Amino acid sequence: MNIRPLHDRVIVRRLEEERKSAGGIVIPDTAKEKPIQGEIVAVGKGKILENGEIRPLDVKVGDKVLFGKYAGTEVKVGAEELLVMREEDVVAVIDGK
Repeated sequence: MNIRPLHDRVIVRRLEEERKSAGGIVIPDTAKEKPIQGEIVAVGKGKILENGEIRPLDVKVGDKVLFGKYAGTEVKVGAEELLVMREEDVVAVIDGK
């Protein structure tokens, strides 16, 4: 199933976080918080400006991003849980270098 966000929205797949702390302690599922990192899987065409022009988004498919803890709306597409959020909810792009 394909999903295409509209305008300045993006679809994000949460990335799994480490299950161990820096000291080697395994964190149980009940104590884990939802990850705030994800990968962009789809982007809209861009933000519609007041003059009617479309400003393309700064993020692209495949970008690894950080977003707010409560950002976006969770949706289930097939068996996969995804987040739909506005580009402005993305706070940073993680550079893989």
